[in-house]
Formats: sequence, C-alpha cells, structure tokens
Amino acid sequence: MQLKIMPKKKHLSAGRVPLILFLCQMVSALEVPLDPKLLEDLVQPPTITQQSPKDYIIDPRENIVVQCEAKGKPPPSFSWTRNGTHFDIDKDPLVTMKPGSGTLIINIMSEGKAETYEGVYQCTARNERGAAISNNIVIRPSRSPLWTKEKLEPMILQNGQPLVLPCRPPIGLPPAIIFWMDNSFQRLPQSERVSQGLNGDLYFSNVLPEDTREDYICYARFNHTQTIQQKQPISVKVISVDELNDTLAANLSDTEFYSAKSSRERPPMFLTPEGNASHKEELRGNVLSLECIAEGLPTPIIYWIKEDGTLPINRTFYRNFKKTLQITEVSEADSGNYQCIAKNPLGAIHHTISVTVKAAPYWIVAPQNLVLSPGEDGSLICRANGNPKPRISWLTNGVPVEITPDDPSRKIDGDTIIFSNVQERSSAVYQCNASNEYGYLLANAFVNVLAEPPRILTSANTLYQVIANRPALLDCAFFGSPLPTIEWFKGAKGRALHEDIYVLHDNGTLEIPVAQKDSTGTYTCVARNKLGMAKNEVHLEIKDPTRIIKQPEYATVQRGSTVSFECKVKHDHTLIPTVMWLKDNGELPNDERFTVDKDHLVVADVDDGDGGTYTCVANTTLDKVSASAVLSVVAPTPTPAPHYDVPKPPIDLELTNQLDKSVQLSWTPGDDNNSPITKFIIEYEDTMHEAGLWHRQAEVSGTQTTAQLNLSPYVNYAFRVTAVNNYGPSLPSKASAQYFTKAAEPDKNPTAVEGLGSEPDNLVITWKPLNGFESNGPGLQYKVSWRQKDGDDEWTSVLVANVSKYIVSGTPTFVPYLIKVQALNDVGFAPEPDEVMGHSGEDLPMVAPGNVDVNVVNSTLAEVHWDPVPLKSIRGHLQGYRIYYWKAQSSSSRDKRHIEKKILTFQGSKTHGMLPGLEPFSHYALNVRVVNGKGEGPASPDRVFHTPEGVPSAPSSLKITNPSLDSLTLEWDPPSHPNGILTEYTLKYQPINSTHELGPVLDLKIPANKTRWILKNLNFSTRYKFYFYAHTSAGAGSHITEEAITTMDAAGILPPDVGAGKGNEEWRKEIVNGSRSFFGLKGLMPGTAYKVRVGAEGDSDFVSSEDVFETGPAMASRQVDIATQGWFIGLMCAVALLILILLIVCFIRRNKGGKYPVKEKEDAHADPEIQPMKEDDGTFGEYSDAEDHKPLKKGSRTPSDRTVKKEDSDDSLVDYGEGVNGQFNEDGSFIGQYSGKKEKEPAEGNESSEAPSPVNAMNSFV
Repeated sequence: MQLKIMPKKKHLSAGRVPLILFLCQMVSALEVPLDPKLLEDLVQPPTITQQSPKDYIIDPRENIVVQCEAKGKPPPSFSWTRNGTHFDIDKDPLVTMKPGSGTLIINIMSEGKAETYEGVYQCTARNERGAAISNNIVIRPSRSPLWTKEKLEPMILQNGQPLVLPCRPPIGLPPAIIFWMDNSFQRLPQSERVSQGLNGDLYFSNVLPEDTREDYICYARFNHTQTIQQKQPISVKVISVDELNDTLAANLSDTEFYSAKSSRERPPMFLTPEGNASHKEELRGNVLSLECIAEGLPTPIIYWIKEDGTLPINRTFYRNFKKTLQITEVSEADSGNYQCIAKNPLGAIHHTISVTVKAAPYWIVAPQNLVLSPGEDGSLICRANGNPKPRISWLTNGVPVEITPDDPSRKIDGDTIIFSNVQERSSAVYQCNASNEYGYLLANAFVNVLAEPPRILTSANTLYQVIANRPALLDCAFFGSPLPTIEWFKGAKGRALHEDIYVLHDNGTLEIPVAQKDSTGTYTCVARNKLGMAKNEVHLEIKDPTRIIKQPEYATVQRGSTVSFECKVKHDHTLIPTVMWLKDNGELPNDERFTVDKDHLVVADVDDGDGGTYTCVANTTLDKVSASAVLSVVAPTPTPAPHYDVPKPPIDLELTNQLDKSVQLSWTPGDDNNSPITKFIIEYEDTMHEAGLWHRQAEVSGTQTTAQLNLSPYVNYAFRVTAVNNYGPSLPSKASAQYFTKAAEPDKNPTAVEGLGSEPDNLVITWKPLNGFESNGPGLQYKVSWRQKDGDDEWTSVLVANVSKYIVSGTPTFVPYLIKVQALNDVGFAPEPDEVMGHSGEDLPMVAPGNVDVNVVNSTLAEVHWDPVPLKSIRGHLQGYRIYYWKAQSSSSRDKRHIEKKILTFQGSKTHGMLPGLEPFSHYALNVRVVNGKGEGPASPDRVFHTPEGVPSAPSSLKITNPSLDSLTLEWDPPSHPNGILTEYTLKYQPINSTHELGPVLDLKIPANKTRWILKNLNFSTRYKFYFYAHTSAGAGSHITEEAITTMDAAGILPPDVGAGKGNEEWRKEIVNGSRSFFGLKGLMPGTAYKVRVGAEGDSDFVSSEDVFETGPAMASRQVDIATQGWFIGLMCAVALLILILLIVCFIRRNKGGKYPVKEKEDAHADPEIQPMKEDDGTFGEYSDAEDHKPLKKGSRTPSDRTVKKEDSDDSLVDYGEGVNGQFNEDGSFIGQYSGKKEKEPAEGNESSEAPSPVNAMNSFV
C-alpha cells in the first residue's frame, strides 16, 4: 500500500474549464502530462522538449552541439533545415545525429572550421500524428579580435584638468567585458572623481598629481572563449602650471600641448552624454542603463529624477557612484524623460534622456495542447503582444496553414483556430508564430483526437493520513476521452457522496472539510464516460493530534544552579514524533551544559546569558505543536533542601486504538518528587473472571507515556499504572475505563497431557486445563481423542466438560496409545493439538530372571549375573532388576540363625551387578526379580554361595597386670570378628628408654587357644610398648597396642607407708595438723595402687571412706630424684660438650657443601608401622605421647624400597548397585613413628619448613 502524507491545505480552483482533463490546471503547459505506466499505449503527437537557444554562439575550438529533443507516441523521427533548405546530414561526414534524438554533433575539432557551419537551423520532429518544429537557431562562432596597432603618446596635463582615457576595444562576439588594470594586474582604484563609463573609457572629472603613472591599461575579456586582450599602456603625467611652462619652453610645440586651460575651480560640464538632451531605446524585460559623467572642480555629484513620474522603488539601482541609473525588468510604463543633474559648489548642469521602451513579442495566451474525442468541439488560442504589435501566423505540421489541404473541421479566425466535430484525421501539430521587428515567438500545440475509456492515474490503495479535525483531500487523477464524470463512494456498499458534507472538485479530488475518527475507511473513486468506467480505492486514516500534555514551566533560578524544563508529548501511537528545543527561536547554544533527553531540557551551571525563552517543538510527519517558557536568572539565595519521595500516581488514563486483541493505553505521569521516574508498571483486572485481582501486564521505561497492550479475547479489562523511582513505587493510578474484548476460539490447547493406566485394563488421560482467562469465550470444553499407536484403528473422540481427566476402560494391558486433547468453546476449536504417546495400565511381571550365577571375587565382594526376561512378560515399563541376599549361617559356628534380607536394585536393563560389604567366611543365599512400574515379578530360585576366610579384626581387649622386676602378665579377649578360624597370636614389644626412643622389636608367637600370657625376662624399671595381632589362614589382622612398666630393683625402693597389695595389707600412719586440709605422701612405689583413709585422732571409732589411687610411671619419679645426683649432672655436661662438638663439625661440613650424615640414624629409627620388620636388627621409631591408633603424621617415611603394600580389598560401591562410593580395605600394616612430628632432612641440605621440638632436636644429635 502506498503511503501518501496529506498537506495541511490545498487551494483548488472551483471553476471548470472544458479543456482540463487532468488533476491540475496546466495553464502554461505545452503538452499533456502522460503517466508512463498507465498511458504508455496512448498515441500522442510530437512535443519539442529541449532545443538550443535562438542566438547560439559557439566556441570555435570545440565541437558544435545543436540540441533538439522531443517525445511522442510513437517515438518521433527528426530532420533539419539549414538557411531554409533541407540539411542532408548523411552527406557531411563531420555531422552526426544522436540515436533516438534529433541533436546534431558537428565534429570541427578534428577538421573543418566553425565559420563553415554558420547559419540558421531548424529541427522537425514527426510521427503519424503530426510534426513539431523548433525555433530558428542562429549559429555564430564567437570572436575575440586583437587591438589594432597604435602608437600612444604620453599625456601631460595640468593639475585639476579633466581627462578621458579612450579604450575603444575591438568588436567581438559576444561583446567584451572591459576593465582597467596596471602592469601588476591590479585593478585601478575608482571613485566619484575617477570611473569607467559604459563604453569602457576611463573618465577623470579632474586629475591630481597621484594620477601620474605610465601603465593605464585597458583589458577586454571575451568570456565565451575565455580570452583576454590588452591595449597598449597609456602614460599620464600631471604637473603644476610652473612645471608646465618650463616643459613648453623646453620640449613641446603648441600643437603637442594637451590643454592649456587654467586649473582654477569650475562648474560641472558633462563628459558624456554630450549636449543637453539625448535619446535611449530599450526592449521590454531588459535592464535599462542610463549614464551621465561630468567633469568639474571640485568633483560634481550626480542626481537622477524622472520627469512626470517617480523612479520604481524595487527595480531601481545606482551603479558607478550614482553615475549610472539601472531599472530592471523594464516595461512600456518605464518610457519617459529621465534627467541627470551634475552639481558642485560652483554650479549645476542637467541632461535629459528620452527613453522609449519597445517590446519583442510576448505571450498573453499561448496555445495549449488539445485532446478531443471524435465529434467534440474545441479551439486553439494564440495571443501575443509587443511594441510594435506582433503579427500572428499559423502553421500545420511545420507548413503554413494557407498552403495545407482544407479541413472542414477547422476554421481560422486571426489568433484563434476553431475546431468542430473533429475526427481522428483532425489530429495534427499546430505552430503559432508571433513576430515583429524585435523578435518572434514560436509555440507548438497539438490537437489529439482520441477515443479512450476512463483511466484513473492515482495509485491504487493509496493511504492518506490526516490529523483529526483537519481537512482531508483524497486524489483521483483521471484521464479519458470524452471527459469522464467522477463519483465517490465510502465503504463496500456505500452511497455516492454528495456536496452537503463533502466537496467534490472538478479535478477529481474529494475534500472532507473536517475529518473525524469516523471518517476512517476505504473510499472508492469511479470515473465514467460513454466508452467505459474505471474505479480506484484509497484509504483514509485519521490520527490523533499531537499534544503537549506537560508544558515547560516558567522558571526563576539562581546563578550556578541547574534548571530542568519538562515537555511531555502525547501523540498518535502510529506516528513517531521528534522533539526539538529552541532558545529565543534559535538553536540551543553549543554548550555541554545543555543536555536534552526525550522529555527534558536540563541546563547546568546556569549563568546570566542563559536567560530567555525556551521553546519545545514537537513534530510528526503530519503536525507540529510547541510550547514555551521563560527562564529568569537571579543572584543565589539560600534555598531549602528539596523534598524526595516516591512519585505521585499517574493520571488521565486513556484507551485508544481499540482492536480485538490489542489496545493502546496512555497516561500522564504525576509529580516525580525530585527523583526521576525509572519505570511504569501496568496491571490489569479481569472483572468478569477474577474481579479485584490485579495482574502485571507490562513494564515500560520511565520516559514512555503510552503502551501498546496485547489482549486476550473474552476478557473485561481494566488497567492501572504505577510509577517507580529510586524511592519506590507510587500508589496505583485510578482504574481506566473497562474494555470488553470479543469472544474468539481458544488459541492454545491444554498442556501436560499424559496417558498412564491406573489399572491393567484402563488408560487415564490427564491434562492441565485452561483457566478462565485462556478460554477466550464461553462454553469451554475439551475434545479427548485416542487410538492405539501400532494399530490401524481410527481415532476415538469424546467431548468432556471443563475437567482435567478422562478414563478409557477395557484397554489391553500396557499398550502404547496416541493421545491428543483439543480445547473448544462456543466460538470454535483451538488449533490442532500435538499428539502425545501414553500407555495403558501395567501389571506385575510374569517371568523371573534365569541362569542366575554368582562369582565370589574376594571375602567381601561377589558378582552376580542373570539372563534378562522377555520384554512382553514385563507388562510395563522396565524399572530394573532387584537382588535379595541374606546371610544364612556362619561357616565357622554353623549358626542357623535367620539374618535380615538386604536389597540391591540395578536400574534399567543391566544383567549383572556387584554385591559389596559381605562378611568373610559366611554362607549367603540370593535371588533376582524383575521390577516394573506396578511392582516386582516372581523371584528366581535361591542361589547359595560362600565367602572365603579373611583377616580377623583386632583382639577385643588387652590388659597388662602384675608388674614385677622382670615380668608382666598379659590378658586379652579374642577378636569380635574372627572372619575365619584363628590359628595363632603374634605379640611384638619393644622397650622405651629414658630419651623416649624405641628399642629393638621382639617377636613372640602364642597359640590361638590362649587368652593369658606371662612375659618374662624383662628389664627392671623399664617401659614397654606391646603390639598384639590375631591370625587366620588369610593372614594377620589389625593390632591392638598397650604400654606397661616393670618395677624398680630392691636397692632403689623404699618400703611404702601405705600399701594396697594383693596379699596382707600393711597400713602406715601419719599425724597431720588438724588445721590442714591436705597432706603429701612420699616414698611411694611408681606404678602401684594404694588405698588411703583419713580419721580423727582420739576417736578410733571414726574412719572416712576409703579411696584408691595409682602412682604414675617410674620415669617421672626417677627424673625428679636424679636431678640432684652428681653422676646425672656430669652426664649432662658431657652431653652438652658432645653437642657443641657436633655443631662445630656440622657447620664446617655445611660450608664445604657436604651432607649431614643422618641417613644411618633415620634407618635405625625407621617406623615399624611402615618398614618391613626384621627379627635381628630392626628398631622402632621415636616415642610419642600421641594415640597409637592415629594415622601417620606428615613427617612419616615410606618403606626403604619406596613401595606401599596394596590393601587386601579395593572394591568400590560405584561398581555395585545403589550403594555409596567407598573402599573395603583390610589393613595389616604396623603402626609406626612413636614420637612427636619429625621431618626427614632434605637430601640437598634444605631446611625443614617446620621447626623441630627440643626433644627431637636433641634426639637428632644423640
């Protein structure tokens, strides 16, 4: 659809001229304007469209191009005449004619002369309907002749005398342009005293000494050939009277003296024109130039008047210091007497110029092209004027009408040709020639007799857009012969529009004086004549006017502050406005302090120059509005801080452009409370389905005041708008007017469609129903359809009410079905729904897995394999396979107790799985079942398997009792999990010396049936560490550790005062002061249990309750006692000296790049937990107070062979079933490093990242 924007107003003539056939009245047109698309098949006589000027001056150095272009249907052919006779261009090799054109190209650059082709040329364009001719084109080459050689004598004259320097340029074509310059090509200065006349001469009213120079040169410029000719320089010398007399006497004769008049002051005299009166003749339309140049001393001033009249104000100009009077566009009214007056203080003189204005012919009414239908009448009028009055002559197809054959339909009456009852043979091109002695006019006008049905030239489906309450003009440009009549209709079946409301123009235009919203629609223009009918539809849209709903407000602000002008524009939503700001009706200053966004103009750091009127101009393609405000700038005064808050709610909600599924909502923002609005939230209420419940519809930026909202059918909408700024949301606006949308068929179907059976013989179809908002109309129902997927059955359908489930009964068990659910209401159906696959109900599987086989991997892990069941026997969705397994009895004790069954499920179609976490040396049974959505199938036959022996757990307990000088008694309980048949126990022990180092490891084998053992031949008063293992045929289990101390020798033991022995109890009594609440017991035996009781002296009947305690290890007691011994002090001194010597040796070796020899020490102290034990020379590591069951520390070292024993079980639950990710390990390694953290020294001497403890430091040097 073509978009055409209507102007504000068209002024069309209401008068009807019979010859007008087109949209506009072409008063001065020479042709009928033909639409190239619609009228390309319409015949037309030739029309000259372009031609060279009548007086055609050419450049003789370039090729001659004589233009002649014409159009017509069929395309015309061209011919030329030269000097009145036919010009045969084929005989001249230098002359060619452009293809499809009549333009001549004469090639004189290669050879030939321009003078050869001087003459009068005329072009004729001809087709079957007639011939058109061009003007007579007079071709003349331009000429720029040289000055004739002449000898110019120097001019000597007295100061104050007049002077005329003659130029007399050669006669060229066209005439030359004259100017005076010096040898340096600088123009000579001119003034009221010195000036150039129209004839090119240089006039001096009086000469002065500064006029003396030898290079007065006259130049003639010939523009056509771009050449300049130069006259010989003229020498002028101005002297005083005394100098003149001396010169006369010495050099000159009387005849050579230029002028001997006195140089005294004198009244004016005219240098040109001569005498008191002269005559001037000029042609109408030209520029009239009158000149008067006077001499005198002082220099005269020139005045101009017109006798019996005034000079025309707008066309009168003074040139050359008022010495030349020019009147442009001169006409006969400018004829008369013009007087120039020359005046100086000594007198005045005048000259009268009689002006006569003649006129070459000019048009009063030029003949216009005439299109007639057969049998019609018409006329061609050719009226011209001139002075003298021109003679009118007619030609037909370039031939004088007097010598053409008679035409009964044609009558010539002076300047008019009258046609009556024309026929197609009357078609021709007529030329009118108006001529007088000053020139001629030639006009071509054709008479084209056509019989054509109506054609409408306005584009079909043109769209006109007009602002409401303004005029609308709908075009209907038409053509037809005879002239068609025009009628307008509105709508598909509307009646003809009449002039009581509309204006029907003769050119076919329909005018609606005041267009309203209801004027929107389709209008049809119908053109009829006796040969047929044509019609065309155009469309009219009425747009809302653009309004400024919040105008800029007058503001008075202080210097240095910021001011903001707001200009909110409301416009038709289909038009795009542009908002421009002006200051004092001009552009805004180019200053970064001025910033403009969509609705605001902000001026920062205001100064006095910013005051003025600011105008907001809003433009659309159809209208323009503006609003202004004045800014006043004052001196700063203290002002209160602005108030910031959430915005005020929007107002003036309006619904426009209401369509079935959309509406435009517009509003006016409330006050933003000094914080710009960032966004608007639009909400709607469905008063029919969910009254009082508001839903979010849209969110737009804070600069928008309109929104196009998409709507659903069959909803009674109301809208409200909330404004949001940085301080929060405003209160919602008042609700808009309600808008009820029409009902329509649903545009969507239910979602979440599923088909699952609840019983083996049904299919339950469920879906998520549409809500009331989505129903789009009353009577919401659902069409439920189903059929078996793999069959050829037709669809079975049923209509159900607004529910969400339908049950199909009597279906086969677990059969795939295709399902679809389609929504419908009273208006119609929703789009075709997508098909969904479902299944009828499942039943329990019928077959158990076969060929169940168990592969025992190790004592805690087994792998189970089975064959899958047939898919048809599953009768449902395969969920997986489930293994039931249980411990039936113990292989060692033959215990027949029942163990709770364990379940492991394997998803999907797996046919094998791993059973982790089994107990070693146990008897297990299992079976496998298949699982679907309904449940489990029958179990496979039980499969029995045995797990082999494993290593036992640690003994349950270890107690060390009855310490003596050289023996300890060990008592223990067997492992809680023997994991097989115990074969023996292993006891490893090692002493701990006074420096907390572990001594050699001793090994002892104990029979499996023992639970008590006396360890003899031990050192007295020594702490031992014990490691105790149990063994099966699979190997040693984990260990348990304990420590104990043997008693001191007899020489070092004091008899205890208070004892708690196993045999006879001997009590020792100590007397304590009654005021004390405590007493220290001395001389007790380390590692011995004692009883103590307290009683009051003199009261033997009172005894306190007994309490039992045990003394600490012997080491602590010995350390305290030996601190005062001499031998201990001497030993410590020796150790200190040894350490000092070792430090010196270490320092020396480090400086030499050597390595500290601690490898042997580290090997000797290897951790028995890690290093393989050797009976003869293995030693345990350093002593530590850490718990023995803790993991190895950071400083622990790996075995010397750099390998670590792999654990017995390395199976992961990831490989099994639904278990967790983990390892089943049996650790039989020995726990080592019985000391504080000790780092191994780097091989290259690098220092440890952790500082060693003092004990470790000392140990490293022992």
